[in-house]
Amino acid sequence: MDYKRMPIEVESPEEMGYDTIKYNLTESSVTDAVLTNIDLNLNQLVLCYSHHKGKPELRELIANESAELLAENVLITAGAASALFIISTSLLCKDDHLIVVRPNYATNIETPRAIGCEIDFVELQFETGFTFTLEDIASKIKPNTKLISITNPHNPTGVLIPEELLFQLAALAKERNCFLLVDETYRDLSFNNKPALAASLNDCVISVASVSKAYGLPGLRIGWLITRNQSLMNTFLAAKEQIFICNSVIDEEIAFQYLLQKDAYFSVIKKHIQTNYAILSRWIQNEPRMEMVEPGGGVVCFPRIKVDVDLVKFYEILNTKYKTFVGPGHWFEMPKNYLRIGYGWPKSEELSEGLSNISKSLDEVYKPHD
Repeated sequence: MDYKRMPIEVESPEEMGYDTIKYNLTESSVTDAVLTNIDLNLNQLVLCYSHHKGKPELRELIANESAELLAENVLITAGAASALFIISTSLLCKDDHLIVVRPNYATNIETPRAIGCEIDFVELQFETGFTFTLEDIASKIKPNTKLISITNPHNPTGVLIPEELLFQLAALAKERNCFLLVDETYRDLSFNNKPALAASLNDCVISVASVSKAYGLPGLRIGWLITRNQSLMNTFLAAKEQIFICNSVIDEEIAFQYLLQKDAYFSVIKKHIQTNYAILSRWIQNEPRMEMVEPGGGVVCFPRIKVDVDLVKFYEILNTKYKTFVGPGHWFEMPKNYLRIGYGWPKSEELSEGLSNISKSLDEVYKPHD
């Protein structure tokens, strides 16, 4: 494995220090929950090794999302990141071929790179709404293709895959004897109808999600992968046991008690997202130097600066003078005129001021021609 640190992690707010950032538009989750605001009872919790697959009641709760799934189809992991690592290292070797959409969450690309497998990218374009077709995927499949990797809703754009296409991709993976990985950690944050849970479609599909993004619980480090393929699950469990054996019983119990009452918590979360998205929409409509593909879910978007500016100077002014941070395009192997804006984490006033600071920074670097 040839490990390299990812820019999105090197330049993350937790690495830079939250005290250096006044307006944080980098976060890709909803507002972090506070422990005292969650109705918990941990007094009788035994601090033992937990079930290796994860707390049975938690797995059952997750599986209840679909009539096609059972608790035995769910493996609890240390966040979605470890689930993605387990999947890549279990399925891919240097002789295998991966198809992955780009831009993408960095781990979906960097772990396969560290393995050294062959990778073909499906390049998503702003001009086509960051969408892709079945043929875009099918045309890249080779005899050694082991895995197709997508996200839904997409990170960093928030674009939602049409449900018919998701069904077609699941059928394609089955037909071509490979696996389809669907990173669906924003699934509960779809603006309209929530997509089908991908792993419920057939035994060639693997779903990954966590409590980090949609519920504001990243400090718990609880995620999961779901597969109906029992042989695959045995392999994934073996990988988990060799990496960290089991999860923290405290993290699992808090996640379980939270998800039991998630509808009550989620109503507040959704209201905040709707308020902030309205602020973002008004800003983008009134900022002629920016353009955006509207997201269909999640709490991130991926607008771009459409005028010619000194981008190095733009980010320097934005970060240094205005103490405002976004996710620059290079986090996602895209040009720096693209920027991921997380609109679900900040308070509404902070989001408004942060967006205003982007405009002020553009004022200082953009000199329209006469």
